[in-house]
Amino acid sequence: MSQIRLYVTTSERDADVILGLMTDVFEDRGYAIATMEIDEKRDLWEASVYLQEEEEADIRAEFACLLAPGFAKLSIEKEVLPEIDWIAKSLEGLKPVRAGRFIVHGSHDRDKVLPGDLPIEIDAGQAFGTGHHGTTAGCLEMIDSVIRARRVTNALDLGTGSGVLAIAVRRLKRVPVLATDIDPVAVDVAKENCRLNEIRSGIDLVTAPGFHSRAFVDHGPFDLIIANILARPLMKMAPQLVGHLAPGGSVILSGILASQRWKVLSAYNGAGLRHVRTIWRNGWVTIHLDRC
Repeated sequence: MSQIRLYVTTSERDADVILGLMTDVFEDRGYAIATMEIDEKRDLWEASVYLQEEEEADIRAEFACLLAPGFAKLSIEKEVLPEIDWIAKSLEGLKPVRAGRFIVHGSHDRDKVLPGDLPIEIDAGQAFGTGHHGTTAGCLEMIDSVIRARRVTNALDLGTGSGVLAIAVRRLKRVPVLATDIDPVAVDVAKENCRLNEIRSGIDLVTAPGFHSRAFVDHGPFDLIIANILARPLMKMAPQLVGHLAPGGSVILSGILASQRWKVLSAYNGAGLRHVRTIWRNGWVTIHLDRC
C-alpha cells in the first residue's frame, strides 16, 4: 500500500492560504499536510496533503474543490513516496533531547545520561513522540513544572503515541497513569517502550477512540490530563476532556501551532479552565490550564 502526496506549486503567501484551507478539510481526519519552499529566488512553495494511493480519487476531488474559489488555475500534482521507514531515517544522528529534568535518548546514547537526569529511552519506532519535536519536548518540560508545583494523584495521557509522556509522569511520581491512543499500533509501541524503560506497573495502556471508552470512567477523574494531539480535535473535545478533570486539576495541551493558540485557549476558557502558562518551541506551543 503506497503512500503519495498531492501538491500544488505557488507563492509563499498563497501556500499559507491553501494550508489554512487544507487544515479545515483534511487535518481533523488525520491527514498530514505541509508547506515547503522549493525555490527561494522565484518564491516557489509547495502545499501538500499526504495519503494512501487508493484514496487518491476522493482526496484529489476534495483538494480541487477547496482550490476552486481562488486557486482554480493551479495544477494538482502527484508524487509516489518511496517505502522508507521515515521515523528511523529522521532519527539518524539525532542527539539526546533535554526538557526539564528529562533526557530522551536512543539506546546508542545511554552514556549521555548524567547524574540527576531522568532518562527515557525511545528508539525509532512506528509511533510519534521521541522528544525531538517541539510539542513533545514542550510537554516534557511542562510535566516537570506542573508535577513539581501541583498535587497529582491520577493522570491521563490522551493520544499517547510512543508512551513517552506517560513514562515521564511515572518517572517523576508513582501515580497511576491511563495512556490511550486511537491507533492500536501506537499502543503496542508504547507497551514496548514501557518495558524498555523498566516501567512494570502503574501505566494502563488502552486503545480508545476519543472519550467513548469505558476506561476513562473507570480510571477517572484525573487531576492531570495531557493531550498532545492537534488543535482542532483539542478544541472539539474540550467539554468532554474537562468533564473528566478532577476539581483543582491541571491540563497540558500541545500539538498546537503558535497561530492556533488563541482559538484553543478560547475553547478551554469556555469550558471553565484558565490559562496558567505557555511554552514556545520551534513554532509550536504547549499550554497549561487549570480549573477557575
